[in-house]
Amino acid sequence: MAHISKSRVLIMATHGFEQSELEEPLRQLKAKGADVRIAAPEAGKIKGWDKNDWGRTVDVDLTLDGVDVGSFDALVLPGGVMNPDHLRTNEAALGIIEAFLKAGKVVAAICHAPWLLVEVGAVKGREVTSYNSIRTDVINAGGRWVDRPVATDHGIITSRNPGDIDAFVAKIVEEIEERRHSRAA
Repeated sequence: MAHISKSRVLIMATHGFEQSELEEPLRQLKAKGADVRIAAPEAGKIKGWDKNDWGRTVDVDLTLDGVDVGSFDALVLPGGVMNPDHLRTNEAALGIIEAFLKAGKVVAAICHAPWLLVEVGAVKGREVTSYNSIRTDVINAGGRWVDRPVATDHGIITSRNPGDIDAFVAKIVEEIEERRHSRAA
């Protein structure tokens, strides 16, 4: 089985990302040896949302127009309300998600980020979880919404909220390693 340390992961976000849903997967994946990059619509820094107010910034490694989907094994989409709401109206962001899906790569979305999967038509017929407030959006898009920490369906990983981050990251690692192993075989 290929190890996570040989993988490259892209986290795509913009201003208003839920602080813990970007920072904690970033920290945990890097601790496991993955090469993790942050992509955003613009260069510089993006500012997080931390519970009830603006939080810390993170450095952007590349802009959306500089993303080479072929050089990454997985895409992680943090939630927060503002972040996915802004990204779901960004054609470049949607194109990146679609390219990851078309290539059969791991796509992981937490909290409100499954809105992005709804936007690209990726939840129809799939088992999906999310923050409870977008459950109806998932169902209306044809998804089978479940209330559990992690749902995985054909390479799409979804989680409900920051309390699920450890299980979310563990499933990302598992899926990347399984896919890298099957590509090598």
